[in-house]
Amino acid sequence: MAEATEQQTGDTAVAETTEATRANRKTKTGEVVSSGMNKTIVVQTTTRVPHAKFGKIVKQKKKFYAHDEENKAKTGDTVRIMETRPLSKLKRWRLVDVIAK
Repeated sequence: MAEATEQQTGDTAVAETTEATRANRKTKTGEVVSSGMNKTIVVQTTTRVPHAKFGKIVKQKKKFYAHDEENKAKTGDTVRIMETRPLSKLKRWRLVDVIAK
């Protein structure tokens, strides 16, 4: 009987830590540059950072492949994506919501 109680409390602790970790996932906002694939979008984000040597602010652009289950996002939309487990060779992000069309 004591073993069952320990297992239940252990499972609860695991569930609580999983939920707490989920809140720490990274999110990014960017523009959809491609939506031609089924359930996949390509999102380009722009980050402004100072140049390492000269200090001038420069833009860094990076593309992320994101999972779009309902094919909601279209090219040109501004979207928010969230980090997730690997879904394919390139997809490590998923669509959270479409901010602007």
